[in-house]
Amino acid sequence: MLNGTEDEEKWLAEGIAGIQHNAFYMHRALDSNNLREALKYSAQMLSELRTSKLSPHKYYELYMRAFDELKRLELFFKDDSKHGVSVVDLYELVQHAGNILPRLYLLCTVGSIYIKSKEAPAKEVLKDLVEMCRGVQHPIRGLFLRSYLAQISRDKLPDIGSEYEGDADTVMDAVDFVLQNFTEMNKLWVRMQHQGPGGVREKREKERSELQDLVGKNLHVLSQIEGVDLEMYKETVLPRVLEQVVNCKDDLAQYYLMDCIIQVFPDEYHLQTLETLLGACPQLQPTVDVKTVLSRLMDRLSNYAASSADVLPEFLQVEAFSKLSNAIGKVIEAQLDMPAVGAITLYVSLLTFTLRVHPDRLDHVDQVLGACVKKLSNIPKLEDSRAMKQVVALLSAPLEKYNDIVTALTLSNYPRVMDHLDIGTNKLMAMVIIQSIMKNNSCISTADKVEVLFKLIKGLIKDIDGADVDELEEEDFKEEQNSVARLIHMLYNDEPEEMLKIICIVRKHTMVGGPKRLPFTVSSLVFSALRLLRQLQGQEGDIVGEEASMTPNKIFQLLTQIIESLSAVPSPELALRLYLQCAEAANGCDIEHVAYEFFTQAFLLYEEEIADSKAQVTAIHLIIGTLQRMNVFGVENRDTLTHKATGYSARLLKKADQCRAVYACSHLFWVDDQDGIKDGERVLLCLKRALRIANAAQQMANVARGSGGPVSLFVEILNKYIYFFEKGNKQITSSAIQGLIELINTEMQSDSTNPDSVADAFLASTLRYIQFQKQKGGVMGEKFESIKL
Repeated sequence: MLNGTEDEEKWLAEGIAGIQHNAFYMHRALDSNNLREALKYSAQMLSELRTSKLSPHKYYELYMRAFDELKRLELFFKDDSKHGVSVVDLYELVQHAGNILPRLYLLCTVGSIYIKSKEAPAKEVLKDLVEMCRGVQHPIRGLFLRSYLAQISRDKLPDIGSEYEGDADTVMDAVDFVLQNFTEMNKLWVRMQHQGPGGVREKREKERSELQDLVGKNLHVLSQIEGVDLEMYKETVLPRVLEQVVNCKDDLAQYYLMDCIIQVFPDEYHLQTLETLLGACPQLQPTVDVKTVLSRLMDRLSNYAASSADVLPEFLQVEAFSKLSNAIGKVIEAQLDMPAVGAITLYVSLLTFTLRVHPDRLDHVDQVLGACVKKLSNIPKLEDSRAMKQVVALLSAPLEKYNDIVTALTLSNYPRVMDHLDIGTNKLMAMVIIQSIMKNNSCISTADKVEVLFKLIKGLIKDIDGADVDELEEEDFKEEQNSVARLIHMLYNDEPEEMLKIICIVRKHTMVGGPKRLPFTVSSLVFSALRLLRQLQGQEGDIVGEEASMTPNKIFQLLTQIIESLSAVPSPELALRLYLQCAEAANGCDIEHVAYEFFTQAFLLYEEEIADSKAQVTAIHLIIGTLQRMNVFGVENRDTLTHKATGYSARLLKKADQCRAVYACSHLFWVDDQDGIKDGERVLLCLKRALRIANAAQQMANVARGSGGPVSLFVEILNKYIYFFEKGNKQITSSAIQGLIELINTEMQSDSTNPDSVADAFLASTLRYIQFQKQKGGVMGEKFESIKL
């Protein structure tokens, strides 16, 4: 027993065999110019199309076989010298075929020749054919028959400029013919849904989808008629097509035909008939995918607006935005069960439309966002991922259009839409906003806009209820927080008062970020405040006295509070660095007590919080380097701080680290740029102490490993001696340098010293430098002359 597919293949094969068999005899009749036999076998051939056993797809194969044979038959009918019968008589003769379906195919074929002969007006023949085709009411057979009629008549319509053009009303006759054929085909197509048992509805829908292009082809023909101008389209074509669409009450037909109308007719026609077209949308069946129809319409109109600036006045004239907005509102109200993604998709299309057509109308943009907020407010929680993506598209559109977040910050409904995003998507959108600011180098310059901006990116700067920071990948978290840190640097205003407000707003939002976020944001916040200090220094005449509304002291107080927040992390190394930065800033403002306080805080952190030996080495060198650059301190304060620095240097864990920190302290007593800080004796004391520590390191290496340690420390100290010797420190003599060189040579030649190519190269380079200075001559040459290499 055959299954359904095998049955259909068998029936198709039988039908094709029947067509081939009768076509063979038809060809013999044509070759012998026997009209009667040709009509007989052609009618029998076309009778194969009477089958009801094939699906639309298989029926189409059978139809195309017959169609190819009809083209050959048409060539025979055209040449009356072969069959000796006039086209008028032939038109009558084929109407005597036994069965109605073959009769109508033959009638359409001869009717095509009849129109071409111009022995009768085209409109009369076309009217006769379209009426006759009503005789076939079987949906599939009727659709293919009328499709054949549309095919053979499309180049014979009485159109403007056509050879079949008659009086002034002929264009209307052509339109009437196509519309009538379209209407009848649509009725047949819709009727298919009621055929067969109810259990095969899905199969019928699939079959109907396969046939939809046969119906839509009529609308394409309509759009190609030259005589259909805007007036005729507006008054006749569109109303009649929409009447058929609405009245058929079939969701598949309504969706397809609305889409056809949008795709085949010109954009300018849609624009001028927008109200009529949109008026049909709420009348469609509730199951019709109206959102896609409207979205495609808006996309076409958007592209039309983008094609030329000359068409934009037309959009304003017809109030396109207002009409589209109202239509979308009505559709959403009418379709209460429309999913959220559908409604938001409509708003995305409307927003895209208004951004292209009216980019200067921010009120329109805000209106669309507001409508979306209203829709989202009726949804307890947005969980559909597709809807979420559409919300992101909605929020991204203004950023992409204006390339400026400042514009988006003026939209009151923008943050309200973001509130409806889930935690992950909210963060994603916040990153999009920050990336837009970075890409376009946007500067946010007012406190109000900074407030709105930080509300938008709140997902990145604090834990939203229900979020788990631990779930986030460490790299992703760092990327997010580094983006926020970069953003803080983009906030700037030339007016110190406004800049201080901005800093306070940023501090308010970032201080609640939790211990994991603070190390990223505090640094940027501190440097923004330090930039404000430099602004104030450039406006010295405006900040005289402590009574001014903003003074450096007040900013330093704010900086202290910001850095102290790091104690919750804790992050002592970062806090120490920031205290030293602030100390340098206080030095620039010439405020000694503030600078001293910052150093005090740095030393306290060093003593109490920094326990790691490597971190201590880094910290002490930072302290020494910063202190060396300070010129604000009096003798007493400077001595206290330098004493602390040298003391901590000598107490580092490793001897090598001690040695390097101690010789670095020598620079605290000799600063070229400052008068009075050239204490040669204390420089020499530091260097001698460093030398003793290096000796101790060498001896410890001997005891511990049985061999001496590297001599690189001695070479480094030699370089410090040479530096201060050049700078004119009278305590550093050529004999001291000579003695150190001899010490290094002795150590390097010692059997207990391990070979060290790096130290050897360093020493060789140092000795070459001394030789260079000796050869240079002049005062410096004389100083180095006594050193023997």
